[in-house]
Amino acid sequence: MNITVKQLHGGTLGDVRLITANGAPFVWKRQKQWERRGDPGSWRREYDLYASDFGSLFTDGLRWPECYHAEINEAEDETQLWMEYIDGVSGDALTVEMFERAALELGRFQGRLYAERPAVPQSLTNLSQVECAKNVYLHYRSWNELYDDIRAGGCEIPKHLCQMLIDLDENADEVWARIEKLPVVLCHRDFWVTNIFHTDDGIRLIDWDTAGWGYLGEDMASLIADEADAEYMAEYYQTCVPAYYKGFSEYADVSQITDDCVWELILVKFGYRLAEWVKFAETPEQKTLHLKTLQKIYDMKEIRL
Repeated sequence: MNITVKQLHGGTLGDVRLITANGAPFVWKRQKQWERRGDPGSWRREYDLYASDFGSLFTDGLRWPECYHAEINEAEDETQLWMEYIDGVSGDALTVEMFERAALELGRFQGRLYAERPAVPQSLTNLSQVECAKNVYLHYRSWNELYDDIRAGGCEIPKHLCQMLIDLDENADEVWARIEKLPVVLCHRDFWVTNIFHTDDGIRLIDWDTAGWGYLGEDMASLIADEADAEYMAEYYQTCVPAYYKGFSEYADVSQITDDCVWELILVKFGYRLAEWVKFAETPEQKTLHLKTLQKIYDMKEIRL
């Protein structure tokens, strides 16, 4: 048997390899236990989801990789998955049109589940909770070093961008009150370019370890702002949010939603994170990129969809 092994990008304490046996490729993923802040079950979530009927929720338009075999070693706190290899366009190669298709298909997926209320998601005990995004924001806000730095006169982040974060903090209760009026949907919660594969047959999503309950539009915030090409962020915003709502509205009425809060979700999910990356950037190029992304978020506030 002719076997080749190629190391792929893995997550925290994850080992992911592309294995090709006699010309047939598959992905092997081993995940060790680790503690994600506020989400202790995430390390084994993909195993739990593959062991359930979660896969029945998907369609060809949007689905995850098929899992051929799954194992968990409770003694070693380790999972192993043998999965389908997805051959598609991903990462920086995704075009605006592909972003739009991903947004549309995710909207359809979430809208259908929201409208039909299938039993499977309600029966799962290891999904991330709706408060996750809020708790991450509150954690960043309680980080005194970063909080104080943004308010210091000598902060290297331009004053108007610092003020954007300060304004968020000062109005956080009102912002979250608006967000919390949105429908709660089943989110991927790591919906960014390296986890999205565009194929001729549809969108394929990998890495479901953060999946759980979240607010309508939360995944759009990740698609638009999580290490996407800053040059195209405004275009992603103008294109993807309407496509997402179009897909969702095929199954559920969204006419009563007059405030989509996607811009606010971008800011609460990535504002402080980008400030952290600016502060601790390892190269001038990284710092420039993160500052540029913050500026793009600032500019997007004036865009009307």
